[in-house]
Amino acid sequence: MLSRPIARISHMLKLGLKSLMLHRLRSILTTLGMVFGVASVIAMLAIGEGANFEAQQQIQELGSQNIILRTIKPPEEQNKQQRQGSYILEYGLTYEDVLSIRETVPSITLVVEDRKERKTVYSGRQSAGVEMVGTVPWYGDLRQMNVSRGRFLLQRDLEENAKVCVIDQKLVDQLFPIHAVLGNTLRMGRHYFEVVGIMDSPALKPVDSAKHSTNSTEEVEMAEVPSRIFIPITTAKRFFGETSVKRIGRYFQAESVELHEVTLKVDRQEEVESISEAIKARLLQTHDKNDFEVIVPLKLMQQALRTKRIFNTVLGSIAGISLLVGGIGIMNIMLASVSERTREIGIRRALGATRRDILSQFMIETTLLASTGGILGVSLGMLIPWFVGLATNMITIVTWWSPLLAFSVSAATGLLFGIYPANKAACLSPVEAVHQE
Repeated sequence: MLSRPIARISHMLKLGLKSLMLHRLRSILTTLGMVFGVASVIAMLAIGEGANFEAQQQIQELGSQNIILRTIKPPEEQNKQQRQGSYILEYGLTYEDVLSIRETVPSITLVVEDRKERKTVYSGRQSAGVEMVGTVPWYGDLRQMNVSRGRFLLQRDLEENAKVCVIDQKLVDQLFPIHAVLGNTLRMGRHYFEVVGIMDSPALKPVDSAKHSTNSTEEVEMAEVPSRIFIPITTAKRFFGETSVKRIGRYFQAESVELHEVTLKVDRQEEVESISEAIKARLLQTHDKNDFEVIVPLKLMQQALRTKRIFNTVLGSIAGISLLVGGIGIMNIMLASVSERTREIGIRRALGATRRDILSQFMIETTLLASTGGILGVSLGMLIPWFVGLATNMITIVTWWSPLLAFSVSAATGLLFGIYPANKAACLSPVEAVHQE
């Protein structure tokens, strides 16, 4: 009993293919609308997903249980400094702030302080601009760092104000292309530092220190810090001090900053937001100017998720317009087909074909156009993100649901826009259709 319906459907598919092949160029051009529509949906979602993944990865590296306090330079103080010429500006986070936070917030399990300055380091005749980070040995516990060779800073380095440093692989390639690295020395200013460890690469992008410190006469003006060098924070304080000086014309301008960044780890993730608000309120009581900011990676992550949803909705809507245009193309071509085949429809109706047969025939042709365009569009849509990633080094991610969604929407669009032409063909009067020229 099942053989008759299957044979009927098979016969109608053959008729549909034969009808479409009679106008190959027209069918191909109609299908292209769906191809590009489906491909654009998949490609846009893949690019959006990749951009979101990069943002999420950077935020996660900061830690969902962390609270980051950063020193910022008050704009009003900067203007005051420029007006008065020689002037020492004191601002930012202090060791006293850290001590106060430790005493008032028992839920904080780890505190990492650091100072950042832009310096030039030398090895023989080679030199490189770096971001010097004076920090503590447990810095790596909060930041995803991988020391490939040697070691990171130790507690004894902190206690002894040791002149040791840890550098990244990029700096190794710049300063030690052929020489051994571990045990060798680098010069910063008048001081020599022994290299005790090498990192694979910076776990995080260097923080823009331009907004909270000025460069001394030995520092290099750089738009981006290419590498970082880590030294004990006590060593940085003893040998480089907390004041940076630069000369502008006949004036000297100096800035005194104790800490540029403090990272706090909270015991439980649920307490992060409430503790961050409490810390902010505490700092506002002791700071008479806007010289710090509180960053909560957990909030950034939640905001990134909301942005992702909005971004995907916008991209999907834009790409959906292409599918709409493709659907209109299918409707247009099927209406033209109905007009061309009016006499054929009348003859088929006169020979016993029902309205359902005519409706099914045109719906099958519409489905074939939409499905073919959908399949080709999915294939093209899977390739476009790969080419974009290859050409621009962007991360693109094709999720499992985006091809399925794009194909389903294309098929539904084809069917929706094919209903009217198919119904128009089925409703033609056999007598009038046969006499149609």
